[in-house]
Amino acid sequence: MKRAAKKQAEVVARVQDRIGHVFANPVRLERALTHASMRNPAGGNYERLEFLGDRVLGLCVAELLFNQFSEASEGEMSVRLNQLVSAQTCGEVADELGLHEFIRTGADVKKMTDKRMANVRADVVESLIAAIYLDAGLEAARSFIHKHWKSRALADDAARRDAKTELQEWAHARFGVTPVYKVTDRSGPDHDPVFKVDVQVDGTQPASGESRSKRAAEQVAATALLEREGVWQPGAGKDDD
Repeated sequence: MKRAAKKQAEVVARVQDRIGHVFANPVRLERALTHASMRNPAGGNYERLEFLGDRVLGLCVAELLFNQFSEASEGEMSVRLNQLVSAQTCGEVADELGLHEFIRTGADVKKMTDKRMANVRADVVESLIAAIYLDAGLEAARSFIHKHWKSRALADDAARRDAKTELQEWAHARFGVTPVYKVTDRSGPDHDPVFKVDVQVDGTQPASGESRSKRAAEQVAATALLEREGVWQPGAGKDDD
């Protein structure tokens, strides 16, 4: 028991060093790193923290955009916001911090594909933001968010529209039709489902996408079609939110 406690204390210390915040209550950090697949974790799992962290992230990024882009329209700021709070961006932050080393999951989740684990890493970033917020208040959370999101907010491609909007406008202009999305498969456990969606634009071949929500899978499918048809360059504008 003492050995386990010592090991956990070492994990907490390493994570705190990477994120630049020392927790008054380390249990919050431990909870933020614990997936729902863990059986009876002492401090609970991160699901409720993820809910709160998503809102704190949205508020701080919206505030950042409002202050940085004084001439931007509501529409432009919305596009930037959607990209910055997406699962893809959160996953990138998680990877930069190396959080995958510290996430506690059950055996079934450890066998997930890299793509599905990317969603878990994104969830942990939102949970971590909530843990910092609860531990030290909004200013501490804002400081963490600005450190990892400000340069992304100022990037030249941060105002790219989401894939579904882009595909709809392209389909209307090119073929005079509206894209049709259809769920073709649902797999995985209830706490972490995976949806497969096909998108059809008359005049082209269908494209498919997979993610943990129907909306996100639609975005992946739309991106795949846009890239295949040469509207977008591969790897550009992907949104997994």
